Amino acid sequence: MKTYFRLLSFAKPIEKFAIPYIITTIFTVIFSTLNLVLLVPLLNTIFFTKQGAAAVAPSAIRPSIIHGLDFFKYYTNFFIYHYGPWGALKFVCATIIVSVLLSNLFRYLSQRIMENLRVHTLLNFRRSVFNNVMDLHLGFFSNERKGDIISKIASDVQVVQYSVTGTLQVVFKEPLQLIAYMVTLFSISARLTFYSLLIIPVSAFIISRIVKRLKQQAVASQQTYGTMISYLDEALSGVKIIKAFNATAFIKSRFDKENTKYSSITRSMAKRQQMASPVSEFLGVLMVSCIILYGGNLILNEHSAMLDAASFIGYIAIFSQVMRPAKAISDSFSTIHSGIAAGERVLALIDEKPMVVDAPNAVAIDGFSQAIEFQHVSFAYQDKQVLSDINLIVPKGKTVAVVGPSGGGKSTLMDLIPRFMDPQSGEILVDGRSIRNITADSLRSIMGIVNQESILFNDTIFNNIAFGKTNATLEQVEAAARIANAHTFITNTENGYETNIGDRGTKLSGGQRQRICIARAVLNNPPIMLLDEATSALDTESEKLVQDALNNLMKNRTSLIIAHRLSTIQNADIIVVLNNGAIVETGKHQDLTDQNGLYKKLIDMQTFQ
Repeated sequence: MKTYFRLLSFAKPIEKFAIPYIITTIFTVIFSTLNLVLLVPLLNTIFFTKQGAAAVAPSAIRPSIIHGLDFFKYYTNFFIYHYGPWGALKFVCATIIVSVLLSNLFRYLSQRIMENLRVHTLLNFRRSVFNNVMDLHLGFFSNERKGDIISKIASDVQVVQYSVTGTLQVVFKEPLQLIAYMVTLFSISARLTFYSLLIIPVSAFIISRIVKRLKQQAVASQQTYGTMISYLDEALSGVKIIKAFNATAFIKSRFDKENTKYSSITRSMAKRQQMASPVSEFLGVLMVSCIILYGGNLILNEHSAMLDAASFIGYIAIFSQVMRPAKAISDSFSTIHSGIAAGERVLALIDEKPMVVDAPNAVAIDGFSQAIEFQHVSFAYQDKQVLSDINLIVPKGKTVAVVGPSGGGKSTLMDLIPRFMDPQSGEILVDGRSIRNITADSLRSIMGIVNQESILFNDTIFNNIAFGKTNATLEQVEAAARIANAHTFITNTENGYETNIGDRGTKLSGGQRQRICIARAVLNNPPIMLLDEATSALDTESEKLVQDALNNLMKNRTSLIIAHRLSTIQNADIIVVLNNGAIVETGKHQDLTDQNGLYKKLIDMQTFQ
């Protein structure tokens, strides 16, 4: 129940939808019930003409509408007496037409309101989960399957929206309709209705047994679906490697195994869901048959003076509809169970708290004037120590290169500066202020980042360069592209800056993708540049173009570079050698070469390759 109320909170302001829905639903129930009640005076009018009975003057006492059948019988007699059977028949038919029109009008309005509520709930729910995912720290995504996250945002929220709106209908509309039918049945024949109530609990018990295991199956179904989507994403992303290593059969088998499991669970759920409807329908017919036998016996043996033939037929018509809301309630249990299970998965994602948040007293900065300083910084991924007691100063305007063997902690060191993660101990200062006391947005706004992997989007070249800057002009984008040595190849593409580069930039070469990334950093015009092995994956010609672009980018800026090819950083102001998470050497290229330490060893290894 707690989960349901949390899900319902995403429908706020719910009163905007609930109040008009309640009003229209009440009128829908009133006129829907009236449609069936009017069968009794209709049948009385027809039977009267066939029986050839004399018209009887109505009594002087006019019953109010709350007296149900007596009210309709009075006015039926009134019209028969004053206007004859034909006039009474026209009156009853006109009343039925108006009642049906109004019941359908209000039902349409209530459904429109419910649909608006459903869409509103989905909008808020999907927005909340996506916003929270985007606010999470990078470490979260290292431990989660991307496909599972996609499944929760795309699929599970879709299930939840129907659960929330469907439950509102089950809680309000269907019970109200059921009550209206039962009140009407009691007003026609209390004795017959009491008898029918002995049969209804049997139907409810059987249906509850059918849907009992649906929630467990729903949880398993959604988890399996998330894994399957994850396998699909990995297969599409790594299709080149899959084919290169002849792993197509393995990938197919892995996906098929999960797909088969998902199909099996879905089939089992569908069996139970689809069984509820025909079973409830059969039980409804069985109950009506029992009522016909009992009520017919009362009339044939004249044991019931209060129940005439027309009223009995009307009773049967109304009782046959009692199972419709009861059936809707039973059918909705499967949707509710699936929705609650999906809701728990999505709420778990919403409840995930980012480990990197702005401090309550965090301030925004708009520039960089002194230095970046590491003071006794240590960092670990769970039990694995990555950085140990790092002390380093990156002065303004200087180029600092970080080198060392793979796995030494270079990328982690760089990721700590824009607060993608926070160190377990120590402080990182920007202009003497701890970055924990600086808002993350303003901290990242003074930094430009170019990674080893070119992160591009399935969009135009212009939009990739101007990413995050909605007010960038074509002149500014072109100027950034020229600095990045990208303008020439861009103008040679099919549509220039409006050329779509495909998924992750697959229509471009590695060097072209990297120069687009550099142009994006140039356009941001940050005072600090963070370059993580930006040329390591390129061929010699592309590396030369990209390196020239990087040199243009680093002019008059503070730069921190992770270098794979040491020849590219020999002119750096400071070279830091990192090994096993600790700084082992610091200095200029010549000084470190003369020391004959780890840096000299790395230089020799690359020289003789």
